[in-house]
This record gives sequence, structure tokens and C-alpha cells, in this order.
Amino acid sequence: MKVESILRSKGTRVVTTRPDATIATVAGTFKREGIGAMVVTADGRHVLGLISETDIISGLAEHGARLLHLAVADLMQGGIAMCAPDESLEWVMARMTHHRVRHIPVARDGALCGIVSIGDVVKSLLHDLQLEANVLRDVYRATQSRLM
Repeated sequence: MKVESILRSKGTRVVTTRPDATIATVAGTFKREGIGAMVVTADGRHVLGLISETDIISGLAEHGARLLHLAVADLMQGGIAMCAPDESLEWVMARMTHHRVRHIPVARDGALCGIVSIGDVVKSLLHDLQLEANVLRDVYRATQSRLM
């Protein structure tokens, strides 16, 4: 299974933020959208980095209450792991594990076209395993009924 199958299912909408937005604004967006990470981009196409709930918690420990007034650029992760729509889910899961991240932006020809989370990947892989189990069960039952 490929990343594009997740994007077909969940959609390609990506909530983004600018690098000059405040952490207070990002925290409000996380709450309102029910998300845990945002892609940082100046133009909506080119990924500059990622800001996550974990980054905000780490920033709170380091900066205290003034964290809310800092810019996203002060906390965001730059040089982040990315993937393409034609990557396999196994490859993406390995990349997430290696980089210890839960979200990976998806880019096609250098332009942002989606985002996948570890939850998206696990859900998709579990769905595939369930389909495979159902097929094997059906084959087994068909074989058993022919033997009787």
C-alpha cells in the first residue's frame, strides 16, 4: 500500500502556519482543528519545517510563559523527514521510527500535497491485515466445504 491511498481516503488538506506566527496562535489552531502538528510554510507550497505539540511542551520547559509570544520559527523542526505519494507505508513507518516523528508531510514535485500521521499509517496497515485475514478465512472455509 502507498501513501497516496491514505491521501485518497483522508484527503489532502494540510493545516499550515507561517514561520512568523506566534506559538499562542499555533496552540489555538491545534485545539480548534484537533491536530498535533502543523507544516510550516511561507507560501503554502514549500515546506520549511514542522511544529508539533511536543515542540511546544519542550519550548514551555525552556522558555516558560513567554513561549506563547515566540515565533514558530524559534521552535519549529527544520530539515524534517518528508515522503512522496508513491512511497510504501512500510517505508514511511520505518522513516517515522528512525526519525522519532509522528507526522510526515507529503510532497509531489517539491510541492506540499498532504500529511500523514503514524495513526493514519497504522489504521491503513490494520485495514489491509484485516482484509487479508478475511480472504484467508474465506479460502479456508471454501476448501473445508469441498472436502466434506
